[in-house]
Amino acid sequence: VTTQPTRGVHMSTITTVIRTGGDWTTGLFDICSDKRVCVCGALCSPCLECNLARHYGECPCFPLLPGSSLALRVGAREKYKIRGTLCDDWMAVNCCWPFAVCQVARELKRRATTPIYEIN
Repeated sequence: VTTQPTRGVHMSTITTVIRTGGDWTTGLFDICSDKRVCVCGALCSPCLECNLARHYGECPCFPLLPGSSLALRVGAREKYKIRGTLCDDWMAVNCCWPFAVCQVARELKRRATTPIYEIN
């Protein structure tokens, strides 16, 4: 403890717990589970991927580089401790790229906006 609370002051701590682990919350082809992501992915998947890169703190032009889609997907999987392998990610990105981008966008949207608040 570096500082002591003053007399008469009640301090409380708020801990944010973000759900991690398990499988992807939506399947690769569950495009209709989020209409907005579906429309963005269908009309302009590169724009959606640039937005994902920006959210992860990368340059919005990052998706223009070869291999960036795989890096973003692996990064999301590791950040949220989602089960899977590098081979699974490679197959999703290289065989079903628009669906893979939409799945990462849905995952980010679901996991980043559903924190569980706990007051100690």
